[in-house]
Amino acid sequence: NPYVGLVSHLRASWLSGKTRPLEYRVAQLEALGRFLDDKKEEILEATELDMGKPSFEAFFSEILLCKNELNVTLNNLSNWMKDEHVDKNLVMQLDSVFIRKDPYGVVLIIAPWNYPIHLFLVPLIGAIAAGNCAIIKPSEISKNTERLVAETLSCYLDNDCFAVVTGGVPETTRLLENKFDYIFFTGTSPVGRIVMTAAAKHLTPVTLELGGKNPCYVSDTCNVTNVARRVAWGRFFNAGQTCIAPDYLLCTIEMQEKLMPALREAITEFFGHNPRESPDFGRIVSDKQFQRLRVLLGSGRVAIGGQTDEAERYIAPTVLADVLPSDPIMQEEVFGPILPIVVIANMEEAIDFINARPQPLAVYAFSCDSKIVNQVLERTSSGAFCGNDTLMHVTLTSLPFGGIGNSGLGKYHGKFTFDTFSHHRGCLHRNMGLETLNAPRYPPYTQQKLGLLTTTFEVKRRGTCTLL
Repeated sequence: NPYVGLVSHLRASWLSGKTRPLEYRVAQLEALGRFLDDKKEEILEATELDMGKPSFEAFFSEILLCKNELNVTLNNLSNWMKDEHVDKNLVMQLDSVFIRKDPYGVVLIIAPWNYPIHLFLVPLIGAIAAGNCAIIKPSEISKNTERLVAETLSCYLDNDCFAVVTGGVPETTRLLENKFDYIFFTGTSPVGRIVMTAAAKHLTPVTLELGGKNPCYVSDTCNVTNVARRVAWGRFFNAGQTCIAPDYLLCTIEMQEKLMPALREAITEFFGHNPRESPDFGRIVSDKQFQRLRVLLGSGRVAIGGQTDEAERYIAPTVLADVLPSDPIMQEEVFGPILPIVVIANMEEAIDFINARPQPLAVYAFSCDSKIVNQVLERTSSGAFCGNDTLMHVTLTSLPFGGIGNSGLGKYHGKFTFDTFSHHRGCLHRNMGLETLNAPRYPPYTQQKLGLLTTTFEVKRRGTCTLL
């Protein structure tokens, strides 16, 4: 296996204890900050070449949000690393009981192509903060960004502890044959199953950040203009190539008729009368993805957009009306600038529709009535929930980001990333003396000893009272 030597080298570095001191972790994190600052223009250029990503979107998603993660981590790392002291029973009042946050060891981070800096860097921030060594595998599909990362990241990080591996499926397959102490994968559910299968051979824990069809319910009681703008922004950001984008709308036939002119107006406001000429609208990342999306345009009725240009890999911001649950676009994650609308009779039917399908990465609900938004929240299951907006929950480092069921396993962002890459080790450090306190647990057993043991170890339920 071509990567055995690399993994062994990183493991030796980790075993040396080099990555454990706070000062080392801080120095490596600060180096990542310099990477973002120094390579800002190159990052914007690479993402523009890979998928026509507007510089505004690239700066916001690939640089600003990463800097936020970095600064939150640097601001709090010394506190996160501290032992967490926990409750004791009567016998152990004089002992030390705590949770130690240990690094796992050598971790593997496999990133996707749609946010090619953000989705390797944010996990890497947590991996470094937790004291691990790491191998980063950027996506070969966003080839310009892959080249940038491969050629420049090693100039900033300690090469004894951090490495970048490039290549496609064959290289990733061979990489996964090695034993890692943790694997963090972002991508599709089918590939997530492959990664988890490979990890299972070594009993390696995993975080799987996958995708799915994120439903967006729009009730009859809402500000239609605001809904249209927020949904259009979330659906067409990065040309729709976002795992948490609203995948389809659920609304009544009356709301569909109201939304159409509002969506058309929002799209025109954002991208002009010809979005193809807009500097603020991206392109599809590859020919394969373009061909897949063009097939999906045959679902329902094209109400807005629908224009394509194969040479540019351009697909206009598109809204499909009267889409049936059986249509091809409802059988897979869209992951492009196409928004299908499925007509339902009421909120009850919308909730049933959502619950009949695999749990998505996000559920969205729009209504001026907070009771309706809360109903959707309480009666559905998803990785995250956002009421009366789209995407914005992901900008908060205080919220965990991750899927459930088919949309993923595990969570990260902010302290959650540090915790993901840390083994929470339960520790008890007892006093060598005071042996009399231990006598009740030793044979020969008696009822008197059992009574003493029960008194000292028993956890009782707190009393409750009823106010009359």
